[in-house]
Amino acid sequence: MQLHAPAKLNLCLYLGHRRADGLHGLCSLFEPLALADPIEVGESERDEVVCPGVEGDNLAARALAALRERGWQSPPRRIEIEKRIPIAAGLGGGSADAAAVLRLAAGEVADLEEIAAELGADVPSQLIPTLALVQGAGERIERLPDPAPHAVVLLPDGGGLGTAEVFAEADRLGLGRDAEALDELAERLRIAAAAGSSPLSYLDLLVNDLEPAARSLRPRIGDALDALRAAGAAKALLTGSGPTAFGLFESLTAARTAADRLDRDDAIVCAAGGRAL
Repeated sequence: MQLHAPAKLNLCLYLGHRRADGLHGLCSLFEPLALADPIEVGESERDEVVCPGVEGDNLAARALAALRERGWQSPPRRIEIEKRIPIAAGLGGGSADAAAVLRLAAGEVADLEEIAAELGADVPSQLIPTLALVQGAGERIERLPDPAPHAVVLLPDGGGLGTAEVFAEADRLGLGRDAEALDELAERLRIAAAAGSSPLSYLDLLVNDLEPAARSLRPRIGDALDALRAAGAAKALLTGSGPTAFGLFESLTAARTAADRLDRDDAIVCAAGGRAL
């Protein structure tokens, strides 16, 4: 059996203030990409998760262990992950892999959403990787219609910019919006995306409040954003807490042309829009 674990893009990310539980309220649009980790699943003598390039335990192994703790009786599995999604790049690769493993037990184990939330804030949304309006600390998920096809160019910048570090820098910089502002932005996003429109039709709503914090910690992110704009991106943004910058384009042809102009070894061109599974 082969599973499909698509990367996710934060088309926008509005940041709330730090809450009493230490987390931040958010308002974001998550979009799955054609870029994905293929996952091969077979029977084995014991449960085993193999992920070349990722040392030690990972979210997929924790997901499998969590299913066993909830009584999943499927035969032991060998799960081998081919990492195509750049690691620690703000593209949700680990969360996507974990969600794909949880989907193995769909209909057999109750409360997969609860298990997903215990694994990480991004995992619940990836159980069904579609365009989604995500609020709270990731637990409020509203599925939206599939958007019209479009394309992106990703510049991962080597990964490794810690999420906690970026949020701490955002707090230091005094970033964050009040709850009423987040609710108002959520409604505007809901209306804009409700008809299945391409995100290129509501570019003014595509903002990442974490960008100043990420750029403060890694200034060359600004260079990547400028390069994408110069190459013709309709919008250039940071995804999640970074460090990946991305540009939006109307078509794969336009995205490939832009990638040629960029002439960067790390540029990834992929399709977006439509259903990932």
